[in-house]
Amino acid sequence: MSVYDKYEAVIGLECHVQLLTRTKMYSSDAAEYGAMPNTHVSVITLGHPGTLPKVNKRAIEFAVKLGLAVKANIREENQFARKNYFYADLPKGYQITQDKTPICTGGYVPIKTKDGQTKNINLTRIHMEEDAGKSLHDIDPFETLIDLNRAGTPLLEIVTEPDFRSGEDAYAYLNEIRKLVRYLDICDGNMEEGSLRCDANISVMLKGSKTFGKKVEVKNMNSFRNVQRAIDFEIKRQIDLIEEGGQVAGETRSFDAVNGRTFMLRSKENANDYRYFPEPDLQPVFVSQEYINSVKAVLPELPNDLLHKFTVDMKLSEYDAMNLTELKGIALYFNELTSHTKNYKAAANWVMGSIKSYLNENALTIEQFNVKPAGIAALIALIDDGKISNAAASQKVFPEMISHPDEAPLAIAQRLDLIQTSDSGALQELVNEALAKYPEKITEYKGGKVGLLGLFVGEAMRLSKGKADPKIVNQLVKDALEK
Repeated sequence: MSVYDKYEAVIGLECHVQLLTRTKMYSSDAAEYGAMPNTHVSVITLGHPGTLPKVNKRAIEFAVKLGLAVKANIREENQFARKNYFYADLPKGYQITQDKTPICTGGYVPIKTKDGQTKNINLTRIHMEEDAGKSLHDIDPFETLIDLNRAGTPLLEIVTEPDFRSGEDAYAYLNEIRKLVRYLDICDGNMEEGSLRCDANISVMLKGSKTFGKKVEVKNMNSFRNVQRAIDFEIKRQIDLIEEGGQVAGETRSFDAVNGRTFMLRSKENANDYRYFPEPDLQPVFVSQEYINSVKAVLPELPNDLLHKFTVDMKLSEYDAMNLTELKGIALYFNELTSHTKNYKAAANWVMGSIKSYLNENALTIEQFNVKPAGIAALIALIDDGKISNAAASQKVFPEMISHPDEAPLAIAQRLDLIQTSDSGALQELVNEALAKYPEKITEYKGGKVGLLGLFVGEAMRLSKGKADPKIVNQLVKDALEK
């Protein structure tokens, strides 16, 4: 048994979700990514004396949406607090957040573990707050530059219970969080732009122990994969340290993605004293049950709801359903497609096959795809009715549908002369002609080389210029050979 098998990790995550509001959390400044530095600021964002903040109503709506989606308890009376600390990019010298009255408590996010089991990651709280600005260290070789455009941007902080035991589970959870906020349209989930950020609290203890080890916080990870890598490295580092007789120090660390290692930023042996006190310039915000119900009424179908629908109601495999629900746009397109056809498997194959391939090859999103779901359903019906072959549909009709989105698939098939012949009398003549071409192969087939069936079917299809119904041809060839 490896020395690492003696221990288990205890991990909790803190995710900051940047909200897709037009304005900031407590001011009317634009909350927009990519503008020139320090152009989306005002005296309110900068905290000048005499200015008064005002809570962004849309941010409250987004918090309630997320709370409902994770089945959390939503607080009626929400108070705000000042969290006092110094950062060079924190213009007010404090952050307006929620301390003792988070808008959401409890709830959970289900994930799939590597063994295929479902595990619920329990949440401690979700609270509203504002973001700090951004320090830029890589523009000037001698100075750190400050961009305050991000300061005041609305955030939801999602804090989990210490329910993770591996970096792999953390990766799965982050994928679910990103999927969820995108389905809810409250965050774009782009970690590389900083709109979804994650800190990990990691400790190790002997298996079976009831006492958690010393916690280390790892910050500044810029991708889900790096979160997993940082956690896996930190677990090993802490176990190695304990096994060598050392002690894990409470500290904040960062992750070096190039070398795959964490390194110390600062000690956390003493608890931070943020001197929280109620925000004097903001009245409490009351969220009524009536308001919660109004938000609940407009919630979209969520990933797990669609996953259940696709696997249970439509009998698709879990693999197909997971692929179809990965992106909201794809899931909604497929969902609409299934309102026009009951051949769910064929619909899934078209979305995951030809449609996704076309989108990837042309760097498009499903929202930019110009063929409506009803058109794909009509194409599936042509195949199911034996009017065109799968090959003709994918190779000839589908590309024409993209070029001529207003033309019906049947009209395209007729224009391209692709409608299959199903007249048994006419097809029998083609089959006879195909068999007559290979008399010696007929003898071999009857001698046991049944694989030659494809040769005869292929020849009959060639003679029909691809317009014969392959199922009928296949049966006619079999019948002729068995005489």
